Amino acid sequence: MPTKSALQALSILRNPSQFHWYVVPFLLVVLYIYFVEVGKNDWSRFFAGLALWGMDWFNEIWNGLVFHFTNYAPVWGTPGKTAFLILIGLNIEICFMFAIMGVAVTYALPADRKKKILGIPNRVFYAVAFSITSVIVEYLLHAAGALTWDYPWWNVKAPWLIFLIGYLPFFVVSFWVYDMESIKKKVFVTGTILGFDLACLIVFGAVLKWI
Repeated sequence: MPTKSALQALSILRNPSQFHWYVVPFLLVVLYIYFVEVGKNDWSRFFAGLALWGMDWFNEIWNGLVFHFTNYAPVWGTPGKTAFLILIGLNIEICFMFAIMGVAVTYALPADRKKKILGIPNRVFYAVAFSITSVIVEYLLHAAGALTWDYPWWNVKAPWLIFLIGYLPFFVVSFWVYDMESIKKKVFVTGTILGFDLACLIVFGAVLKWI
């Protein structure tokens, strides 16, 4: 039996009546950020941003599958106000946020990959720091009721999985793509991530209707 929050999310899932006009300027902001990087020929930031965005889509897909197979609850849900709920744990606002985040976090990275911060390699330091910050933000969203957690192993008292699975891979992969020497490698890795996400959305969403 689905939880109350899961049923609430299902009631607005991909419901076009939820639309709000702020989605349009928000989309333009995302496009502007990426076009700026294209204009600067900064393909490292461009693909790092898309890689992080693709990693979030992967998490959102398996989260939707958890709900399908348990018929209880997703690991995290977003049943609150939104302009459009894409998947049970992913609204349009979160989708745009992660698209921007992938570009934004690379500006914190020192040009020298070997530079250490507090004795820690800077890529590791920032991946951990941004992941911890993201978990704290999730706590605040949960406290506000915008984000729901229904499993004992994924909640305020058990933050390690949120850190290890929910965020750390996002930043690790994004920084890895950012540091790749060739554009071909960036394209291949980012394209593989997004291509896999798209295939899953087609199979599990459009065809099987599981998410």
